[in-house]
Amino acid sequence: MTTVSMRPDGVVRRRKPIVKIGSIVGIAILIIATVFALGPLLWTLSTSLRTPAESFNNPPAWIPTDWDFSNYAAVFQQVPIGQFFINSVIVTLAIVVGQTITCTLSGYAFAMVSFPGKNTIFGIFLATMMVPIQTIIIPVFVIVKMMGLAGSITSLIVPALGSAFGTFLMRQYFMQMPRELGEAARIDGASQFGVFWYVYARMASPAVATLAILNFSGFWAEYYRPLIFLNQQDTFTLPLGLVGLQGNLGTGSISVVLAGVILAMIPSVLLFIFAQRYFIEGVTAGSSR
Repeated sequence: MTTVSMRPDGVVRRRKPIVKIGSIVGIAILIIATVFALGPLLWTLSTSLRTPAESFNNPPAWIPTDWDFSNYAAVFQQVPIGQFFINSVIVTLAIVVGQTITCTLSGYAFAMVSFPGKNTIFGIFLATMMVPIQTIIIPVFVIVKMMGLAGSITSLIVPALGSAFGTFLMRQYFMQMPRELGEAARIDGASQFGVFWYVYARMASPAVATLAILNFSGFWAEYYRPLIFLNQQDTFTLPLGLVGLQGNLGTGSISVVLAGVILAMIPSVLLFIFAQRYFIEGVTAGSSR
């Protein structure tokens, strides 16, 4: 910042701005992090617009010499991407809606409702976050098969309708809210659900939006569970279906594969662009308290 000082003879002297080294280092770190984060994305977009031969140039060229938009048309010709897209929309939206309902209700219960063993139950529930999905995928598959859901997109939806992380996120948000509002509503005759719905649920919209965005991004790009549970092409989601672009023994065009990846990324990018205000508000909630 610029400082002003006055000499004994009355002459005003302006000192040069003092540049903080910490600010410069912070900006430099952010620039480097941005390059590492956006570099693969930019390379993917660039490669999807070039010929396969040009994709393996060494050193790699970031800007295509001959722009080839036919790679995107080839995606629609080689795989039924429209069906994959519909399947992904159904699965992702069903999980997002389901987790929004269950996690909001359970988070409110753990934060605002008193019942025996609440902390113990929450601790056990939270401990499930430490268990990798790879260790429980076989029991989950057996249960799904016993329910008669194996091979259908419903097998992806039902096991994912609850979430320990989502419950934890909503609980932490509800715990920051004043309990006096709920007590006042109960004095006015509101039921427990009425207090939740008309008072606290309305105030939790930033956290709900954050949970919805995180769930959409995560399950839209999910590959592991569809690979285990689905066995028919007409039920494939986008990440699993796009593997078909690799061709037999991986002989497909890398440019076409990455064109499919770019197409699959568009919904997540658009969602974040239009909902980033709610996402940032939900993530930073409570930081000023």
